Amino acid sequence: MSIFQRPIPAFLMISGFVIMTALGGGWLWLRGSLPKSDGEISVAGLSASVDITRDAMGLVKIKADNELDAAFALGFAHAQDRLWQMDFWRRTGSGRLSEVIGSATVPVDRFMRTLGLKRVAEENLARLSPEVVALLESYSDGVNAFMEQHSGPWPPAFLILGYDPEPWAPVDSVLWGRMMAFQLSNNWRSELKRAAAEARLPATVAADLWPRDRIDDPVTLKADAKEVLEGLPFIQLANALPPWLHPRDASNAWTIDGSKSNTGQPILANDPHLELSAPGAWYMVHIEAGNSLQVGVTAPGGPFLVLGHNGKLAWGVTTTHSDTQDLFIEKLAPGKDGYYLTPGGAQPFEVRDEIIKVKNDEDITLTIRESRHGPIISDILQDDWAGAADDRVLALAWPALLPDDKTTEALYEMARAESWSGFRHALRKFHSPQQNILYADTSGTTAFIAPARLPMRLKGDGRRPVPGWSGDYDWQGFVPFDDLPQNLNPRDEILVSANNRIVGPDYPHLVTADWPAGFRARRIEEKLANQPKFSPAEVAALQLDIYSSGAAHLLPILLDLTDRNEDNEDALEVLGTWDFAMDRHATEPIIYYAWITALNEILISDELGELWRDFQRPDAAVIAQILTESPQWCDDIATIELTESCREAVTSALDEGLGYLRKRFQTRMDRWRWGKAHNAPFDHPIFSRVPFFGDLLSYGLEVDGGDTTINRGGARFGGNGDTLFQSVHGAGFRAVYDLSNLENSRFMIATGQSGNPLSPYYGNFTSAWQNGESFILNGASSSGDDVLTLQPQ
Repeated sequence: MSIFQRPIPAFLMISGFVIMTALGGGWLWLRGSLPKSDGEISVAGLSASVDITRDAMGLVKIKADNELDAAFALGFAHAQDRLWQMDFWRRTGSGRLSEVIGSATVPVDRFMRTLGLKRVAEENLARLSPEVVALLESYSDGVNAFMEQHSGPWPPAFLILGYDPEPWAPVDSVLWGRMMAFQLSNNWRSELKRAAAEARLPATVAADLWPRDRIDDPVTLKADAKEVLEGLPFIQLANALPPWLHPRDASNAWTIDGSKSNTGQPILANDPHLELSAPGAWYMVHIEAGNSLQVGVTAPGGPFLVLGHNGKLAWGVTTTHSDTQDLFIEKLAPGKDGYYLTPGGAQPFEVRDEIIKVKNDEDITLTIRESRHGPIISDILQDDWAGAADDRVLALAWPALLPDDKTTEALYEMARAESWSGFRHALRKFHSPQQNILYADTSGTTAFIAPARLPMRLKGDGRRPVPGWSGDYDWQGFVPFDDLPQNLNPRDEILVSANNRIVGPDYPHLVTADWPAGFRARRIEEKLANQPKFSPAEVAALQLDIYSSGAAHLLPILLDLTDRNEDNEDALEVLGTWDFAMDRHATEPIIYYAWITALNEILISDELGELWRDFQRPDAAVIAQILTESPQWCDDIATIELTESCREAVTSALDEGLGYLRKRFQTRMDRWRWGKAHNAPFDHPIFSRVPFFGDLLSYGLEVDGGDTTINRGGARFGGNGDTLFQSVHGAGFRAVYDLSNLENSRFMIATGQSGNPLSPYYGNFTSAWQNGESFILNGASSSGDDVLTLQPQ
């Protein structure tokens, strides 16, 4: 159990934060942690004065004479509003959480030290251009200038954990990029889960647990020996990190060109989906630096515009779900300690020792090994792995760990491009993670590209760990940039990317062998095809669409297989007329989700045993293909003398689901509502674990949507308490870019700009986000704005 699955220890709850809050004057003292937002501050490191303007919503506008001063001011503003969040992710990526939290986070630190993300960031930094390094240094100077002039208490999370922040450095900003690459790269866990499933089941049977590639799914661009895997604790390694660090990746983006827009110019929509938390991942800015403009979202910790527009062009991003990670099983050399086998004979591991400092406990010395393929991540399990296999270890090959990764530089150049050619040139340095990038500019150009270092394999499809000693599965470089999936000004006027397959079967390179089902992409394409022209407002409305394509695909199959009885007849009547809208006020969604959750367990738990919990998220595509193509899963193998049918399984699952709902809601069926279960708590990593304060600062907003709606609300699965079906993954940022007038572009982020719960900007966007509202962020000022002027010393 990690620190984020248990209450904060008692000694932390009597920290200065709680003590001071309990005392009458504590509240006023704690308000000293809020930043100064108007007036003047004299700081070292600027060449000229800079204005940081905050409007009534806390949105930040920066006006500077040059880019270095603008980066300084952005660092200052980020530190004012998100300093603890910045430090938390820096400590996570560096493997230094245990210094301030204690032994509960040692497994996280062990994993991150083994990956070596901080070392990789240092190597990346050394290879960046002088211009980018100068920007990173100026940003760091801004962060540190805030800390140096700050005279009140630090934000409450620092006080709860009892430590002060350290100075910021350029490598910390590069480290953010490596952490984001880790969060958006999930194949290593998929390989482990598949290997674990295949250890219990034949590979052809285990394949039923993943959606099969459907030839009618939307395509964005239309044009192994078992004994090697036997006995290894793959699933333990897949779960070595706590759930909050498990990669989760889903997003929507689409463009329509001027012929389909009522403005005569392209419109680009983007809503990247990440874990919903407080504070969120994004920080809105409007930056004028001399003649340059940048509007959109930044990530606290870095000086770069991640998503947005620069007055001439705009871009959006979705995750490719490509296979850029491989797990190699390395065989230890017999009789040669510290060596492993390669095609050229035994080679020594590269070895280094690192020390993990643990609060209120002894330091831990960690020995990290690397093979020619990458870090030995099986060492994270220590004795558990050695007990299962003392002659084999597992290495992770991943382009994001290469020392010459220049994705940081790509972000810098993307925001400064003036046309598609310049933007595309910048993406040559976008090495990891692979993302689908949709582009539009004021000249009418629309484009798609999926830049990255995409491995070319000698053999294999990347679905499972492979032998590393033979060389048969080694990488042979990366797909050339010009051969990566891309399209310029598509003839059918639209480009849609919603984590669906991006290339057709004729594409000559392997992107991935496992594509997610294309439910959201199909719905977007259908809606765009059914209307001749769209306004920016109508595009924004499509982002809020709550029609569940997954339910529309699966529910007719379920209804056809269900036997009616006295207990389920009313529910079947309700579902029989459902319009598949995942409306938070509706009854049908909660019945549907309870049904497929119970059915998923009935179908796979007997075959998988305890392993089924790692597949407990019901997938509409997987359940449909089992019921229609692989009905043997419906038989309960525990009842040897009986052979259960899919009709029995489906009917039993509905009865179980209804029984759960009756017990949970204790009311009549017509009072069950999806939003009652599907609420977004926006948990804070620390505050949500502290009694009283966790409840005080949790939002619990009832939200629309589900796993296969455009307005995505990824539900929580596991357990059966009040948190089951909570909305924990969705669009933390929404944007619609109007290329006829980019100042008319619309934005929304979840929660708010601040990470300090005492700030009025901590959660001020939650209700507007819940209701699909948006705002315009341009250079206009209001008489009620706060203006903080940073003056050079």
